[in-house]
Amino acid sequence: MNTYLDGRTPAARPGSRFLIFGLAVIIAIGGLTTRLFYLQVVSGGQFAALSQGNRSTVQAVPASRGLIYDRAGRVLVKNVPTFAVKIRPVDLPEERRDEVVARLSALLSIDVAEINRAIDANPGSRFDLVRIASDVPDATARLLSEAGDSLPGVEVVIEARRQYPSGPLVSQILGYTGPVSPEQLDSLKKEGYLPDDLLGKSGIEAYYERELRGLYGSELVERDATGRKLQVLEPITAAKAGNSLRLTLDVKAQANAQKALQWGMRAAGLKRGVVIVMNPQTGEILAMVSLPTYDNNAFARGIGAKDYAKLLNDKNKPLLNHAVQAHYPPGSTYKLVAGTGAIADGKVTARTRVLTRPYLLLGRTRFWEWNRRGWGPCNMMCGFGHSSDTYFFQLSGMLGIERLAHWAREYGFGAKTGVDLPGEVAGIVPTNAWKQEALGEPIYPGEVYQAGIGQGYDVVTPIQLANAYSALANGGKLYQPQIVREIVGPDGTVVRPFKPKLVRRLDVPRSVLKTMREASRNVVLIRHTYNLV
Repeated sequence: MNTYLDGRTPAARPGSRFLIFGLAVIIAIGGLTTRLFYLQVVSGGQFAALSQGNRSTVQAVPASRGLIYDRAGRVLVKNVPTFAVKIRPVDLPEERRDEVVARLSALLSIDVAEINRAIDANPGSRFDLVRIASDVPDATARLLSEAGDSLPGVEVVIEARRQYPSGPLVSQILGYTGPVSPEQLDSLKKEGYLPDDLLGKSGIEAYYERELRGLYGSELVERDATGRKLQVLEPITAAKAGNSLRLTLDVKAQANAQKALQWGMRAAGLKRGVVIVMNPQTGEILAMVSLPTYDNNAFARGIGAKDYAKLLNDKNKPLLNHAVQAHYPPGSTYKLVAGTGAIADGKVTARTRVLTRPYLLLGRTRFWEWNRRGWGPCNMMCGFGHSSDTYFFQLSGMLGIERLAHWAREYGFGAKTGVDLPGEVAGIVPTNAWKQEALGEPIYPGEVYQAGIGQGYDVVTPIQLANAYSALANGGKLYQPQIVREIVGPDGTVVRPFKPKLVRRLDVPRSVLKTMREASRNVVLIRHTYNLV
């Protein structure tokens, strides 16, 4: 190599530099070509599949919820198409949340706090849709659909809403549907429920949720970069509609019963009341009215927090089905228990006369006859017919609290009837053991008197009372009351036909039941009750 005298190396010739640069370019292009060949030819199928997966996803297809009819085939519950507004939290930038929520609040007439509460209470992941509003008007739904990027994360979907044509007339029985709660979703996820699902919340809608709901289907859908649905690529499994229900209820009988109850409540100045019409030979409920009531269509449309709070805080409890979910002192209707027990245990016969007085004295306490006079010597026809308190005080004293409790349980008191409605309570049949546990002391003699006329610690539900007298009327068969007569499949076939459900036969001699039937009939035939009618 040549060098200058001062030790410097002479610069490379221009041709050498171009040669080195050309070799570098060739090597780089060769490497890129090799990589492109690998990506497109060798791994092209794999990456194409990944690309397809990134823009497509499996989506659930809702099933049509089953309908509900009365015994004559009149529609009590149906499905109608409606718009719902939902938010996918992952697509809602936090810095724009206040802006989006404020605009939704103005368009939907929903408080900002309610919308934020719905988003924050989302029981699913941030990728799941959160229901903000149901039954949205068409014009509002169109406006929101066209908003596009100005309302990120907001989606308008078409879904089925429950409609109750008879409204408050049967709300206590039918109940309503509502959004699944976080607590419910924890246990229902394994059954296929989704975070924005609707399910039965009360009444038949809740009790027969599994039969009514149906099964989700699935489909492969294409989405854009924002997660919005573009098209259905292919169906995977078909949704299966839920079963429908045919009730034992007759909606015309229900209307007549409600009208009669409203008249009676006005006449008596009452705020709550129940009427039950029951077939004693089968246990079928033909009418069940509980007042006050409410309109379950308000829940189907998405009831607001203020309106819901108003119903909850109403002291007369319109959301409660008082026929099965509340218990009350039975009063003179409970004299059936003391009368049955006294004859069955041989304390008196049907003809035994017991002297009724203005009052009975226990220590210094007077236990008064309701008319403050008494009826003189009375047998069962007289004592039951006049509903004499002092007559049944004496019969109860002869029996004692334990035998009173025995005969009460024989008629079904103190236990749930098993009626197919949610929230049934069992009532209370007092005994010495019960009072010791509840109050720490035994039953006193005066409390035995009160128990015999249904004014002590005894409390019963209206459905128990109707069932007990049905057992008396039919000769001693205690049936399980039924609201749903048949379960019908989507194709119209009967999945579960009606069959009376006999709980047991009363362990009461037929002669005793005959006497008590005649005595009960006498209540509406003698003078003082006839004049009231």
